[in-house]
Amino acid sequence: MNLRLSAVLRRRLIRWPPFSRRLLLVGFDLLAIPFSIWLSFWLRLAEPFGANLMASLWLFPVSSAVGLTLYALSGQYRGLTRYVSSVAFYTVALRNAVLVVVVYLLGTVLPVQMPPRSSWPLLWLLLTALTGGVRFLLRDLLLQAGASPQSHQANVVIYGAGNAAAQLASSLRLARSHNVVACLDDDPLLWRRELDGVVIHPPRHLPDLIRRHQVQQVLLAIPSASRSRRRNIVETIQELGVPVLQVPSLEEITSGRAPANALRPVAIEELLGRDSVPAHPSLLGPGIAGANVCVTGAGGSIGSELCRQIIALKPRCLILFERSEPALYAIHQELSRPAPDGIELLPVLGCATNPVVVRRLFVDQAVDVLFHAAAYKHVPLVEANPLAGLSNNVCSTRVLCQAAADLGVSKVILISTDKAVRPTNVMGASKRVAELVVQAFALQQVELSGKTRFAMVRFGNVLGSSGSVVPLFRQQIASGGPITLTHPRIIRYFMTIPEAAQLVLQAAVLAQGGDLFLLDMGEPVLISELASQMVRLSGLSLKDARNPDGDIEIVCTGLRPGEKLFEELLIDPTSEPTLHPLIYRASENAISPSDLWPQLDALEAALANHDVTSAFTLLAQLVPEWQAASVSSESWHS
Repeated sequence: MNLRLSAVLRRRLIRWPPFSRRLLLVGFDLLAIPFSIWLSFWLRLAEPFGANLMASLWLFPVSSAVGLTLYALSGQYRGLTRYVSSVAFYTVALRNAVLVVVVYLLGTVLPVQMPPRSSWPLLWLLLTALTGGVRFLLRDLLLQAGASPQSHQANVVIYGAGNAAAQLASSLRLARSHNVVACLDDDPLLWRRELDGVVIHPPRHLPDLIRRHQVQQVLLAIPSASRSRRRNIVETIQELGVPVLQVPSLEEITSGRAPANALRPVAIEELLGRDSVPAHPSLLGPGIAGANVCVTGAGGSIGSELCRQIIALKPRCLILFERSEPALYAIHQELSRPAPDGIELLPVLGCATNPVVVRRLFVDQAVDVLFHAAAYKHVPLVEANPLAGLSNNVCSTRVLCQAAADLGVSKVILISTDKAVRPTNVMGASKRVAELVVQAFALQQVELSGKTRFAMVRFGNVLGSSGSVVPLFRQQIASGGPITLTHPRIIRYFMTIPEAAQLVLQAAVLAQGGDLFLLDMGEPVLISELASQMVRLSGLSLKDARNPDGDIEIVCTGLRPGEKLFEELLIDPTSEPTLHPLIYRASENAISPSDLWPQLDALEAALANHDVTSAFTLLAQLVPEWQAASVSSESWHS
């Protein structure tokens, strides 16, 4: 059969209505049963029309009647032939085994001559091969008939040869949207073997495969690979100028949230930072399981992730304290689907600077643990609205700590930032004052033998959080550029939101009172390199002096008011390790409560009176490293 005739037959086959295709299968089975009987005698006795066959002619009508009845009643003709799999083949084999057994039993009770015993297993094998094989043949014909023209398929290479790669290859073959020309894997034992009919090569063959097959994409199918390994692979492929897509994570595939062929670009968040470190078994759960936990800023980037992870630790009640109605609605709806088993989920719309609301909440809900993640954190916005930033970041911390100390909350954990170290902006200075407040309450608890433990967790930039550079760069790339970079040598430390939240929860267990915990942020990232890599991950090219015809340009705009080239985590460069390898405990100078409270009273009065000059004077006294001159007088309007 030539290719043109084959294509015509495939096109006609797919135009047939489903009922006609079922009749085709019934007709083939009606021919396959007697043919298998005849062939079993011939193969067994080497006689195509011997005496044994003539004496066993009763097998033909009986087997056909029993077989078609059994096939119809057991659903052999209900399945979609286009999606026949190995499971369907096993089912066909089982049906044929039942058919052979039933016919054999009938032969023992009917007055007929039985064929040789060895012909029965042979009959089962032949029936299974014929009835099963024709279904796979028909499936492939239907898939080819419904496929797009070969010229529309992208030639791709799958990186990986594990379970995810097998699912991806099978899905792509079924969808006929991509032409898989090769697979790659690091395991030498898999080289030159095949996955779904595709040869597995060592990674070093990729340049040659790209050249020979005009590969248009490389598909990463290694969801369990470490971040560092994934980063090395992506960088190697990017040097070859081929776009990289990846399958969903192993968790997304196994949970059913995404199919294996749901290809998407590699997100920069999945490449930055170090490999994840497992949680210390003794640091997740104690103090939270069975407790009433409150998270302020529950709708924010860090607060919402804290809530997600706290739910998994089985508190008795989780209080979502948030001033933004849309943010509170979003996180409450997310955590309510499905409803947490035995966990009370309480959304509270309110402001943490209101002492009446805070105290009423703590009393009514008997709060045991408080995570204070509510803050204004966008440096330019707080720089332009400094009094609002000071009021929210400092006053809320004092209100919460005072209520916690008075009402016997077990632990209070402040989420702080590396911008509080030698701050050059109002946001960082406000967070440093918030740290001083927590330290002062911790000292006061020691003096009064109180039971509330106050602690702080300080870390750097969080990938994907509101206001971080990654979403901004992604938006600028989607808009066609340019990417705006404040300085070509600016560097930052990055951590993923889930990892930051998990480390905060573990640090809470380590808190003894007055602790300042630092999270190991890994290696710093040059932001210009981050921007360049995001451009390449988007399948675009960088426009610069070496490539004037590129797609996206990076433009340096100059450092913003209060912005530093690099951030620090320590004021006093000393820290000690803890049980967790990524969590360190530091000791830094504090201000005694007797000295701090009058200054805070004066600061709050200045904020209430909208007295910018007095507020900045007091802020400079509390945080000597901060310089009020760094704030433009034009921005003192808030």
